[in-house]
Amino acid sequence: MNRLRKLHPVQILALFFIVVIFTGAILLTFPIASNSGYGTDYLDALFTATSAASVTGLVVLDTGTYWSSFGKTVILILIQIGGLGIMSFTTFGVLKFGKKISLSTSLLVKEALNVDGFQGLSLIMRYVISFTIIVESLGALLLCLVFIPQYGFSEGLYISLFTSISAFCNAGFDIFGNYASLTNYFNNPYVLIICMLLIVIGGIGFGVITEFITYKHTKKISIMTKIVLIVTGILIVLGAVIFFILEYDNPLTLKNMSMSDKILNSFFASISPRTAGFNSINLSNLRAGSIFLTCILMLIGGSPGSTAGGIKTTTVGVIVLSVYSYIRHEKNPIVLNKEIPSRVIRKSFVLAFISLFFISTFIILISITHQNISLDAITFEVFSAFNTVGLSIGLTSKLTSIGKFLIILAMYFGRVGTLTLLFAFTNKSENNKNCVKYPEARITVG
Repeated sequence: MNRLRKLHPVQILALFFIVVIFTGAILLTFPIASNSGYGTDYLDALFTATSAASVTGLVVLDTGTYWSSFGKTVILILIQIGGLGIMSFTTFGVLKFGKKISLSTSLLVKEALNVDGFQGLSLIMRYVISFTIIVESLGALLLCLVFIPQYGFSEGLYISLFTSISAFCNAGFDIFGNYASLTNYFNNPYVLIICMLLIVIGGIGFGVITEFITYKHTKKISIMTKIVLIVTGILIVLGAVIFFILEYDNPLTLKNMSMSDKILNSFFASISPRTAGFNSINLSNLRAGSIFLTCILMLIGGSPGSTAGGIKTTTVGVIVLSVYSYIRHEKNPIVLNKEIPSRVIRKSFVLAFISLFFISTFIILISITHQNISLDAITFEVFSAFNTVGLSIGLTSKLTSIGKFLIILAMYFGRVGTLTLLFAFTNKSENNKNCVKYPEARITVG
């Protein structure tokens, strides 16, 4: 216990995710978890548990047909824990019993939700939990109007709840069966719009949500929230327009749809890859340009402190503004009359570089172990796994044991966060008193 107290908060966060994943995997191996009544192979159970806890959505076993009600409920709990963050539940439990939050717990929650400072942390946690329950419940009630008439009351209610939680947590798991996702609802604007709203709300970040909830009292909207909303809006519209152009005359995707359905599915294809993992059209039929666009959207992901993965919208915003300011020979980028600090710029570029480094490494390793699989399928799979999206163009079911293990690592690294992992396992003090100033090196680049 004393050793645990000495660990850095991000180390505890990383370890807790491992504990949750392995516990979920053990539960999924039980015979009661499968419809067949037989135990599940541990590697497949571990893959499913990692995918659920990391809110990814990649599956090697069809969620709708393979797992029993018990198994599906275990997956749903893992999704909820992974989406909200383990420390959100820990803090809520502490608050429930009226105990004070320790400094270490505050640091953990700050790391999990990506909020600055500790003022009103207990209030923020109550907002987060309450808001999540309300939105997921409302989403489930709205989806009931479609799924209950189609599947009956009990099954329709469960499907509605499962889909709502999966969408809000950006998990991408579905229980419609046969890996269908939302392809049977490509022409149902009601279902697709509700799911899109849940995905976007879950992906903008709890910090942003909290600011809107408390705006009546604070009358303040931070720079970060404004950047999140601007970048999110640009990505949604720009992604939809590009996808529409690329797939407009593709007979296997949009060509035979009505104009309204083409627009609707283009927006869904723009929103879902960041990082929900639902799909309303068969992704294996996408053109090369659309696959590349989807990979870019998967890499960007959602916003800081959200249920989504990726390098985050703010990171991309800072990088774009930094490049623009460098071209204009400005010292530091300016956004909304505020200068972006150098440390934020460095962190953004480092995060993007490390993410691409990990992605490239996993692509190479899986290419070595799956030489009969096309590079585009492997690249798409790794981007999807590392950025916790859950979309696939057919590789997941063909993965070998080594491939499954590599994708498990990719999902874990992507969810916990590359920088978090580096900080977690690099126990070095930030206060380096023996700092030495070296002369500048003259290096020509470009």
